[in-house]
Amino acid sequence: MAASFFGDLPPFREVRPSPLVILTVMLKEILEQGRVFTDAALERLLPPEAQRPASIHQAMRHSVFAGGKRIRPILCLEAGRMIAASLPAGIEDLGSHDDLPALDNDDLRRGRPTCHKVFGEAIAILAGDALQTQAYAVLARLDCPAESRVRIIEEIARGTGTVDGMIGGQVVDLEAEHTKPDVETVDYIHRAKTAALITASVVSGGIFAGGSDNHVEKLRIFGQSIGLAFQIVDDVLDVTQTSEQLGKTAGKDTVAEKATYPALFGIEESRNKADALVASALASLDSLGAQAETLKSLARFLVEREK
Repeated sequence: MAASFFGDLPPFREVRPSPLVILTVMLKEILEQGRVFTDAALERLLPPEAQRPASIHQAMRHSVFAGGKRIRPILCLEAGRMIAASLPAGIEDLGSHDDLPALDNDDLRRGRPTCHKVFGEAIAILAGDALQTQAYAVLARLDCPAESRVRIIEEIARGTGTVDGMIGGQVVDLEAEHTKPDVETVDYIHRAKTAALITASVVSGGIFAGGSDNHVEKLRIFGQSIGLAFQIVDDVLDVTQTSEQLGKTAGKDTVAEKATYPALFGIEESRNKADALVASALASLDSLGAQAETLKSLARFLVEREK
């Protein structure tokens, strides 16, 4: 009876997840572990909210614990893992950093009211200053050779600085609003405002892990390319997604007539440029073989996910 009932069914076959599904699950796990690892380090490194003066410490924590994905710290961790073949002890302190508040003058940051909206402009600016000084206090205590500490401090200072760094990029970005910038200006803004800090993250991770000059140079090329790709994709999302999807006010770039890739090239061409930059970033690590595969897959996954 049972045989005739099941006789028309095909033979049982075990369904196994595809390699792509397995890789995606692994990368999501790396991202979640990296986020938790970084948040724990930040909790330990930042003064508690009740520490006098409480208002500044509350503002610092409001900005830092705003639900960020911790992409830069995670890339730093994975660059160190790539060099050392395992996660170097203490690298989570190096990876712990965040954005300055208020610069975009937005009401929302990752779905929450921004620091200057909650605490006022003065405290928000001081919170940015305090986070910067706290970062260098942490860097000065990194558990690595003194020469590496100095190189890391210089690398991050340059990435946040006025010459081809984040501050310089932010200045040019602000000054380019309501103008008709050329390709060179937009490229400079994106490379300085976003790619410089991503580059500093991966390069400093490699230095912390004891990477050679050759390793560091490859990571620098990787960071510059993947950092620019991230910013291009972010500009595209500002045009194509809602405020709810973004966690910040959508369409601000268009209203402010910001200098962006979509404004110059359109959405499809911007996506093509981002894809080409990702390919360039991955190729820069090809000579490192299997040890670079996780970092390469993570970068590709992050850019694709942002699309």
